[in-house]
Amino acid sequence: IENCGIVDDDGPLRRCIVCNRRLPMSEMVRFVVGPDNIVVPDVAGRLPGRGIWLSADRNIIKTACARNLFAFAARQPVKVDGGLAEQVETLLVRRCIEYLGLARRAGQAVAGFVKVKGWLREGRAAVLLAASDGSMDGRNKIRQNVRDLPEVCLFRATELGVAFGRDETV
Repeated sequence: IENCGIVDDDGPLRRCIVCNRRLPMSEMVRFVVGPDNIVVPDVAGRLPGRGIWLSADRNIIKTACARNLFAFAARQPVKVDGGLAEQVETLLVRRCIEYLGLARRAGQAVAGFVKVKGWLREGRAAVLLAASDGSMDGRNKIRQNVRDLPEVCLFRATELGVAFGRDETV
């Protein structure tokens, strides 16, 4: 199976209905046709039904909607919400925040200047998450203690706050 391009090191491959490339499932978003023939994003990969796979890219999702490719892949007429790309983004952000919350509860993620500084000093940190709407001054203070860690600024302070049980986390 591995030689046929069906499985690679990241797991099974799926074909994107827009770009026609085979990619690992971790790089794609699954959709299913739900009740009333409505296309539903399945970011958890648990909904019943035949999966329709797209690359995890906003433009790919918009192209699939504009060219009516969901109906072609489902082999039936389907309804597609006009804000499907935004809906997928919201679901993916929520899923990331949930995973970050799990990491915090497992003791694998911390927030707050003193705790983060301590983890950086001990070499326990693997990545630095910073709020995209946080001040540059705060980032620079933390950066003084960082070796060569990647910094990720994808989430707003309120979103990170949800993961860490606070109003806001920067």
